[in-house]
Parts: sequence; structure tokens; C-alpha cells
Amino acid sequence: MTEYQTITLDIVDDVAILRLDRPEKMNALNTQMRAEITDAVGRAGRQARVLVLTGNGKCFCSGQDLSDSGTAANMDLERVLRDEYEPMLRAIGECPVPTISAVNGAAAGAGANLALAADVVIASEKAYFLQAFTRIGLIPDAGGTYWLPRQMGAAKAMGAALFAEPVSARQASDWGMIWEAVPEEAFADHWQGRAAHLAKGPTVAYRQLKQAIRSSWANDYDAQLDLEARLQGVCGTTRDFKEGVVAFLEKRPAKYEGR
Repeated sequence: MTEYQTITLDIVDDVAILRLDRPEKMNALNTQMRAEITDAVGRAGRQARVLVLTGNGKCFCSGQDLSDSGTAANMDLERVLRDEYEPMLRAIGECPVPTISAVNGAAAGAGANLALAADVVIASEKAYFLQAFTRIGLIPDAGGTYWLPRQMGAAKAMGAALFAEPVSARQASDWGMIWEAVPEEAFADHWQGRAAHLAKGPTVAYRQLKQAIRSSWANDYDAQLDLEARLQGVCGTTRDFKEGVVAFLEKRPAKYEGR
């Protein structure tokens, strides 16, 4: 099994848990961590039926490690984004199994947008999201300018980016930025339960669902109807569909195999 230095990856009962593991640096993203996340997400997509991203320690992710690669002010930001961030974000977006960000604490800068790249974001009520970029003369990156207006609406996205003020987990949930905010004392049990639920579900259907929803931003209505029909055709050939129908008729819980 691959040994990682900046993250951990555990796969148990078809649930892959990827933990950012630089708590002394508030799980800040450096070159090595981005490469390890990209590799681990690929492994999880092959070996598990759901992937959870979370952080060790009190912070989810504080964003770019400004001490990485020498002096931050001399960093070639375009190269770093194209060569290191984009592969990581595409790996998450294209992961063939459902992905959950379990945001256990602060998610700032690129760390906030790493969280938003997952299919579902569940946050502890003690967590917050911060688009910190303008504080150092930058614009939101790591997919932030894509996800924020789609999830929060243009007005909220513009304000969050311009003022660089924290958005609490409860605000994020109320605004549609994330799926749900959970009381701290229930947080760990809750996201683990959510992950276990997805790990026992119809994995092929989840894969087609992810493709359909993510493709809808670029499709017109006719193209989306065509895509739905094609993807539903795939689902209709699976053993899980047949099991789902039989279980419904027999009035019992379905036992999905992910095939």
C-alpha cells in the first residue's frame, strides 16, 4: 500500500477516508500534498464506493502553504494552478464514486474551494468558509469562481469574494453553498453515517447521476434530456436496478452490490 507523508487514506467497508494530515500547518496545501491527494482520490475511486475528504486536527484546510516552493511572492501561480491544482480538482470532480467533504473546521482560500469540489459538503457548525484571496491581492482560484456563483448565487458569491469575510457553516447551509451544517457533538457520527449509506447504495446509478448533474451546466434542455436517456439506459442494465425493483415489489430494503 502506498505510504503518504501529508495525508492518510483508510478504506474500510467500501468507505475511503482521506484525511489531510498537516495539523501543525493547519493542513495547508503544498506541492506534495496536492500530488498525494490526486493519487489517493484515484485509488479510492478504484477500491471504494464512497470517498470522504476531511482534516486531521482542528482545521479542515487553511489553503495554499505560502511557505511552499520558496518565497510566496515569487511563486509562478499560473503554473502551480495548472500543473498541481487542476489535476487534483479534476480527480475529485471525475471520481467515479460519490465524494463527501466533511469539513471539521476552518476551510480557507484554496481549502474552501477544495471542499466545494466534492459532490456533497457536510460541515460542523464550528466550521467556516473563507475566500481569503483578496487579503493578499489575489482572486479566488481552485475552482472558487466556478462553484461560488452556482452554489450561493452571484450576489453572495461576489460579496464573499470581495470582502473576504468568513461564512459560517450555518450561513453556508442556509445559502445553498453546502448540503448541511451539523452540531459539533454529532458531526463525526453524522458524516460517517452518510458515507456508510452511500457505500451501500447503487454505485453505478450514483456515477451516472454525478455525470448528469455536472454536465447540466453546459447543456441546453434538449441535450440534457438526451444525456438523461443515455445514462438511464446504462442504469437499466445493472444488477442493482433489478434488485431495486424486486425489493420494492417485495416491500423490503434493497441489497445493492454496486454493479
